[in-house]
Amino acid sequence: MSERERNTPPAAAVREAPGALRGGAVLEIQTRETRRLVRGRRAEDGHPGWPGLLRFAAMTRVIWAGAEGDDPWADWWLLRVEAQLHRSREEIAAVTEEIRQRLSGVRALRIDLAQTDEPARIELNFGTPYGFMAAYLLADHDELVRAVLTARHVGLLNRDTADRLVHEANRAARRALQSALGYRYLAVTREDVRQGTAKAARARELMGRVPQEVVDGEARAEHAPAPRRRRGRREEAEEAGAADGSGDDGTETPPRDPLAASEGGLRC
Repeated sequence: MSERERNTPPAAAVREAPGALRGGAVLEIQTRETRRLVRGRRAEDGHPGWPGLLRFAAMTRVIWAGAEGDDPWADWWLLRVEAQLHRSREEIAAVTEEIRQRLSGVRALRIDLAQTDEPARIELNFGTPYGFMAAYLLADHDELVRAVLTARHVGLLNRDTADRLVHEANRAARRALQSALGYRYLAVTREDVRQGTAKAARARELMGRVPQEVVDGEARAEHAPAPRRRRGRREEAEEAGAADGSGDDGTETPPRDPLAASEGGLRC
């Protein structure tokens, strides 16, 4: 056998199509304030809870599944989530720029942002763009907190002002993380809305009246998924017969992994 023949794999071992893409990302956090935004807070002892990054990613994955299923309420929620993410990042970026200008405006002195030698590293494994977009927000928040603490340490901000700026940054980040709350996966579609079905009535009762431009598909989030092919009545009946995914309150159980059926989708 020649050298070339030995190095050529058998025909059966050659893949005719590439497998699904895989990727990875790690969020590095240097402040305790931002670390708390990753974990969130449970409601206890009379104090309201709020979702952290990981729960936000899980909630937006459910909304994403609804949008793939042609749910206009899911599209409405994604519009709101995107808008709040953008607003919060803009608020934090404006304050960060102001503090950086103060730090760089000291004559004959270069002031570097405080940093830790051992940042917390959180591996990101999100199934939709929205988890990553929230991670970008937390990275911005972390930079702002570092800038504020640095300015306070070198005497450019007093304690009260520094505490207020961090508090306002925390609130801006939490508003974005809370924007995904309230959505209910009901497997409702635009056709249900047009026909006035019980599903559409239930969705309207739980989540409000969706704007007409969203129902018509004229307004969709920039990163919203393309709706999947609508299933026929026979497919829905067969699936319902195989397993009942309804919750006690009538809320449907969304797919565990909304992107698992997306051929060639990037899984990070």
